[in-house]
Amino acid sequence: MKRHMAWAAALTLGIGGTATAQQAEIGSAADAKAMLERAVVAVKADEAAALDKFRTRADGFGYRDLYVFCNGPDGKSVAHPSPAMATSDLNTLKDSNGKEFGKVMLREAREGQIAEVDYAFPRLGGTQPLAKESYFTKVGRLICGVGFYK
Repeated sequence: MKRHMAWAAALTLGIGGTATAQQAEIGSAADAKAMLERAVVAVKADEAAALDKFRTRADGFGYRDLYVFCNGPDGKSVAHPSPAMATSDLNTLKDSNGKEFGKVMLREAREGQIAEVDYAFPRLGGTQPLAKESYFTKVGRLICGVGFYK
């Protein structure tokens, strides 16, 4: 009987451990907002150095599945850790449902205010669109954001 109880406990811990490990790989809404706030400070301090950090996910600008992206006033990407997105343009970005989330960012970004937009987008290195929400803001001439998966 003790063996069965020990086995059941181990199985339960194993399942719980797997769920915890999966949760540890996913950044939260609070993590995303905090990273965006840090990104704003970094851009204001030294734009070129900040953009380099965002591209390489250095100095905490890549945490779990979170990362910073920035686009210029024309909508063209100036920093994204994905080579495929490094040449993206907010004017033409659509999710798998046809939502023009890039245009929402261009239209609604305001200095000193954090806005948000929901859309479907794959994780870095992935192809399957997943429910995502991005916080974004205007920082000087740039529009920067951090998204998290729901």
